[in-house]
Amino acid sequence: MRHTLLVRGLSALLGFAAASIVNGPAGVENQSVAQIANPYNAPMPQAYGQTQPPQPDPQRNPTAALPQRASPQFPANPTPAGSFGYASAGAAPGMAGSLDDELTAEERVNIAVYENVNRSVVNITTQSVRGDRFFWMEIPSEGEGSGAIIDRQGHVLTNFHVVDGARAIQVTLFTGKSYDAELVGQDPTNDVAVLKIEAPAEDLFPVVFGDSTRLRVGQRVFAIGNPFGLERTLTTGIISSLNRSLPSRRTNRTIKQIIQIDAAINPGNSGGPLLDSRSRMIGINTAIASRTGESAGVGFAIPINTIARVVPQLIRNGRVLRPEIGIAKVLETEEGLLIATLLPGGAAEKAGLRGMSIRTKRQGLLVFEYLDRSAADLIVAVDGEPAKNVDDFLSCIESRQPGDQVAVTVVRDGRKLDVPVRLEMGE
Repeated sequence: MRHTLLVRGLSALLGFAAASIVNGPAGVENQSVAQIANPYNAPMPQAYGQTQPPQPDPQRNPTAALPQRASPQFPANPTPAGSFGYASAGAAPGMAGSLDDELTAEERVNIAVYENVNRSVVNITTQSVRGDRFFWMEIPSEGEGSGAIIDRQGHVLTNFHVVDGARAIQVTLFTGKSYDAELVGQDPTNDVAVLKIEAPAEDLFPVVFGDSTRLRVGQRVFAIGNPFGLERTLTTGIISSLNRSLPSRRTNRTIKQIIQIDAAINPGNSGGPLLDSRSRMIGINTAIASRTGESAGVGFAIPINTIARVVPQLIRNGRVLRPEIGIAKVLETEEGLLIATLLPGGAAEKAGLRGMSIRTKRQGLLVFEYLDRSAADLIVAVDGEPAKNVDDFLSCIESRQPGDQVAVTVVRDGRKLDVPVRLEMGE
């Protein structure tokens, strides 16, 4: 079974098929998973130009008029930084002088990124069963995906949809050795999962996390994964757009701040890292827009800052502990969100927010109950951020931490007022 994510999106015409992950530089040491912005002191590779040597006088040297080949300038191979720090994409190891001179600056960057990261990328195979409606029996099925090592304790980052429903998971390292994997934590809302394998630390090369808030459209990106089972395949492209949105596969939520790329990603790439030119992981490849289920030059990746926020919780708790505001149900209107039901004893009720009330009405011998909408508060914003729909509202709440106080702007009796609410721990 190919793990292909087909979404009826992109103007309701294109489908989304699963893509891949990319990893960070080899030989890094373990640090905190949540660290995103460690200092980066290595020099920037001279990847976008070449230094021309001085031109001799053609009057003194007849051969000086011949075109001279520029020698590409590129920093030496750097010492890898700590896990989740920054590493420089220096010259690829083992490149002989004559061959080195024949490579363009762009090729040298491509090679450096691959050499730094390819050992951090793993191949993930799963075994599951699917029901046969005709024979009423379970049929074994297999799937494939990609992943990235994130520490020397054996934690592996991948997409949730790669391992969803799997009864057995195996992770294969660059050495060719395979290990049984345990599902440590999952976040279906953001399509993220963390696995753990018991492998020697010397065989584990964690990726380096970058910063997705610094990305720009047109920036070069690199994807390493296992499309169609072809292990550790490198593809390149650019960032085509930023801040896209994708519907979550298992929930009614929307994954925001998605990175759109044109690098070729195909079934089997899902869960693999998306990298920048300095070998830093800036996202996790998750889907493509395609009518055929194969790459059409429109791919999507979850930004690394979203991943860095949830991964520590997945390792620690097995799930993301999101804050709870204590509102059970709202009705979407053109003006905002009308509170229908509050959780008894919840944060919203304690703060004094109002939901719909039940009224009774007598008509002859009959007594009717009905909901009085006029008594309910209409939510229009949270901490000044507009809440036009349920997804906007939940995004505002879930970007906070349990214990934080938020100001919920409501319309009550025709007047706007801010109601302070102390968020509680969600279940």
